[in-house]
Amino acid sequence: MSAVTIQQMADRVAQLLEERLGLGGRGLSVKLKRAGRTLPKKVRDSGRVLAQAAQKGQNPKLLGQIDMADVTEAYDVCVKHLAAIDPVGRRRDLFAGMVGSVGFGVLVLLVALFGFLAWRGYF
Repeated sequence: MSAVTIQQMADRVAQLLEERLGLGGRGLSVKLKRAGRTLPKKVRDSGRVLAQAAQKGQNPKLLGQIDMADVTEAYDVCVKHLAAIDPVGRRRDLFAGMVGSVGFGVLVLLVALFGFLAWRGYF
């Protein structure tokens, strides 16, 4: 496996992070940092392995230090997880959660208001 292949793997994972999670930034390591705890620990660690391998791949002397089996496994873990993410479903769930929490807050406020009015004798 060459440095070009490793860089292509890193670019593909960075592209998936941008498409599926909407993360911006230059390079895989920046996008992984922005993803933070959005990704599971195993995927974050695999992404870091891939980013470090892409960085080492830039230097021909360090290319021999890269374990290609680890890089391939890290790539597979990242792509498998990121390909399963539905960006439209994530937005829909986020919107539904926000509407639900606001609705619950309004419901609690109305119950408290009616309780107060009943306590004061207006009902």
